[in-house]
Amino acid sequence: MVVREQFTFSELENWLNQRRVTEIECLVPDLTGVARGKILPREKFTEDRGMRLPEVVVAMGVTGEFPEEGPYYDVITPTDRDMHLRPDPSTVRIVPWAVDPTAQVIHDCYDRDGVLVPYAPRSVLRRVCGLFEDRGWNPVVAPELEFYLVARNTDPDVPLKPPVGRSGRSETSRQAYSIDAVNEFDPLFEDVYDYCEKMELNVDTLIHEVGAGQMEINFFHAHPLGFADEVFLFKRTVREAALRHDMFATFMAKPIAGEPGSAMHVHQSVVDKATGRNIFSNEDGTPSKEFYWYVGGLQRYIPAAMALFAPYVNSYRRLARFTAAPINIQWGTDNRTVGIRSPVASPTARRIENRVIGADANPYVALAATLACGWLGIQKRIEPMPECKGDAYLGDYQLPRSLGEALQALREETDLADVLGKEFITVYTEIKEVEYAEFMKVISPWEREHLLLHV
Repeated sequence: MVVREQFTFSELENWLNQRRVTEIECLVPDLTGVARGKILPREKFTEDRGMRLPEVVVAMGVTGEFPEEGPYYDVITPTDRDMHLRPDPSTVRIVPWAVDPTAQVIHDCYDRDGVLVPYAPRSVLRRVCGLFEDRGWNPVVAPELEFYLVARNTDPDVPLKPPVGRSGRSETSRQAYSIDAVNEFDPLFEDVYDYCEKMELNVDTLIHEVGAGQMEINFFHAHPLGFADEVFLFKRTVREAALRHDMFATFMAKPIAGEPGSAMHVHQSVVDKATGRNIFSNEDGTPSKEFYWYVGGLQRYIPAAMALFAPYVNSYRRLARFTAAPINIQWGTDNRTVGIRSPVASPTARRIENRVIGADANPYVALAATLACGWLGIQKRIEPMPECKGDAYLGDYQLPRSLGEALQALREETDLADVLGKEFITVYTEIKEVEYAEFMKVISPWEREHLLLHV
């Protein structure tokens, strides 16, 4: 087992030698969470210890497009200059499905002066984690990541449907927490766990969620950057394993009409490095003022950060009343109807769960944003609203209802821009506007059904 926080380039070379690696997948996550980069022979990787890529590679929309003009080019140079990408040795992992011995290494993005590129997802998360570390604190997170298994679909005009399991049948009803429903896909999950073990991904529990073909994987708690790396790699792993079993795995927020959407619930706490104490609890075990301020920060800033938690037009279809997804920023203890939940736990394990984040969110961006909200709450001593004791679904919507609304709110929130970086907010909102414009060119079946002959 690698002690990854202290992994050096020398240890990386030994690691590669022991496994007789011949190729390296040099990866960099872009703003959508897509793995970009190059595949290098082992010798060239060792010689160069990095690579160069154009700046726009990490600053594209999910369609591969980017703005033709505007504020985007106040950050991105119009000359399309190179970034210098340096491998993070602690991220090296084997590629278990490769034919030849192949490793994958995640890289950080630097400019020509050796400064982290401010709009690269890993840079943004490093920036926010640094704020906690400067206070002598360690942020700790643990995710619950939902996804759907669906039958192969090669025609985007055809709706998705659940895949066929071992029984030869597809799920037609809700199978929440069903062991037998999970066992329908045992061969797939055996591969997933085998891949995760070989990649040293800290996956924990597998459950069947509410939707037909919907699953959830829980991870052990970890440092935010390491966790984001693991989610980034896990998504690649599940998609690859599903393809090998003649199905798709999707992290789209709302892939199937009439079924619940997929979330990435993130449990978060903060530990004092000097004492090892969870700062969310007082010495007598009661919730601390930092706990309440953190909740207050989430309530104050989540609506403005929604474009980071729900990054696509589809994301907002998930956030509907009575669909196991939040519609507001109420908070409560052991209450799954709220957007901000405090699970029942011992004082040392007291934590706050952000239930707003979609499974489609970039893990680096989403973690940076939720930690930024909590950080601002502590810094500004924001008191939360009264705890919700009942069904939060009976309350009003308190979140943006569309990507356009969310982007406007993000642009107007200067506090988040100060923490996450103004360059990042500019680049992010500009490419999301491009995606939104592309979506608006598409005419949906609903429009043809209800508007064609009726208006």
